[in-house]
Amino acid sequence: MNCTWHVGRTASGDTQYFLYWKTSKKEDFTGCQSYIKDNYGRHTGCRFQNITIENKRAYFLVNGSRSGQNIHSYEKMIMLYKIEKLTPPLNVTVNCTEASHGCEIQWQPPRTSHVKRHGCFKYEIVIENKADPEKNIKHTSKRERSVTGNSYIFGSFSAEKRYSVKIRATDNGCLVSTTWGEWSTPVEFGKVQLISTSSYMLFLIPMLAASLILFLCAVSIYLKKTSATVPQPRNPFHELSPMDIQTDYENQLIKHETEDIITITEEVA
Repeated sequence: MNCTWHVGRTASGDTQYFLYWKTSKKEDFTGCQSYIKDNYGRHTGCRFQNITIENKRAYFLVNGSRSGQNIHSYEKMIMLYKIEKLTPPLNVTVNCTEASHGCEIQWQPPRTSHVKRHGCFKYEIVIENKADPEKNIKHTSKRERSVTGNSYIFGSFSAEKRYSVKIRATDNGCLVSTTWGEWSTPVEFGKVQLISTSSYMLFLIPMLAASLILFLCAVSIYLKKTSATVPQPRNPFHELSPMDIQTDYENQLIKHETEDIITITEEVA
């Protein structure tokens, strides 16, 4: 909870303010523990943490001093639930079925410290149909107020269209602020949003180029490895050179010289 006040028009730079509060007349005032200050160091507000709205009301007192003298104080009783700013409804989900041409929108009540019943809230729902120039679909909006419960059936759903929904809450006869709370974050549903052709090509071309480079690098590495390990076969039709013929002839001579020669001599009587 934040409490703020304006500095007096004639307040000097040495004017200082102090805030006190209590939740019943029988209690004593308690001073602020975390002040908000302006550029002159003057207190202009107070931040309260972990506030619960169980007693429904609170009493506030602001006083101050200037040049050592007290200034006129300000006191006010406030019904806390009336100034509470409701948070957005929680966990908004959408489930659509094309067969029934309808969608069920579900949510949970806003988070508060003093209201536990779901029936204490009513809701405003805004469903927008997003424009699509290619299909000649114009932007439309559907607004439903005073919706009770925690679900809503959206009819006339078309799978060819793209929608978004947001929800906010207010009082439904309980101790809840009658001011509309904050909108929930829009939830989109319906047709999946398509990427334009130009955007698709800009994305696809670099991906194809990178894939081709990686493929060529892999092939090059594979060929280098296979050529280094597999011996090259000798060509049987290779024509012998003169040097090869000379070498072969010398090998034949060496073979003849190393053979044993047996001579048979026949004597005549």
